[in-house]
Amino acid sequence: MDWWQIVVLGIVEGVTEFLPVSSTGHLILTARILDLPSGDFLKTFDIAIQSGAILAVIVLYGRRLLHDRPTLKRVAAAFLPTVAVGLAAYRFVKSVLLGNVLVVLWALLIGGAVIVLFEKYYQRRAARQPSTQMTYGQAVCIGLFQSLAMIPGVSRSAATILGGLALGLERKTIVEFSFLLAVPTMLAATGYDLLKSSHAFTGNEWGFLAVGFVVSFVVAVYSIKFLLLLIKRHSFEVFGYYRIGLAVLFLWLLR
Repeated sequence: MDWWQIVVLGIVEGVTEFLPVSSTGHLILTARILDLPSGDFLKTFDIAIQSGAILAVIVLYGRRLLHDRPTLKRVAAAFLPTVAVGLAAYRFVKSVLLGNVLVVLWALLIGGAVIVLFEKYYQRRAARQPSTQMTYGQAVCIGLFQSLAMIPGVSRSAATILGGLALGLERKTIVEFSFLLAVPTMLAATGYDLLKSSHAFTGNEWGFLAVGFVVSFVVAVYSIKFLLLLIKRHSFEVFGYYRIGLAVLFLWLLR
């Protein structure tokens, strides 16, 4: 790996982490374009680099996390099912799913179609006033939706946001909750994976992780602000079409 490739991966992570397009899927496809070897370090890098984007959430929302106890409790409730499913599926995800381009492409394609169809349905029922108050039961359900994102290409943000909308929550409410839920989820995923894999890293590889972390953090700050501006005027339907187009293009190239 070269340093410029690490910067490219950091930019891709920062841009895509909070958009409903799957940052992990984009990292895997980008690594394929850059012809990077699919080894254990790259798989860990794809997980660990996301903590840089999560730092952007802490910087922007840290005060809310510390002082809004009701929200903090709901984040904890949503985090618990993700932990349970994650621990059970970790070995399968790391050894079979991560790095599998076909899994990513089909997840992008199917997920894109789901987003388009859901947004059309959601617009038809938009007359119903969505709720800004989240119950603990809804929080747990959102955590279960988030667990689907262990399949690379599904998108953690897409799963949580669409799940929250389906439960009747207001769009801005569930988008911000998705940001906050990412903090314990991705920190736990990064910490657990580093605990399992970091003993084999070289000094150069630690340097790669540090650079990717910093780049993804800087880019993610602006990505979060962009998404919050976007949801004021638009739905996520455009991201659904983007996912479908990207998947079809890569499936055609790989045929």
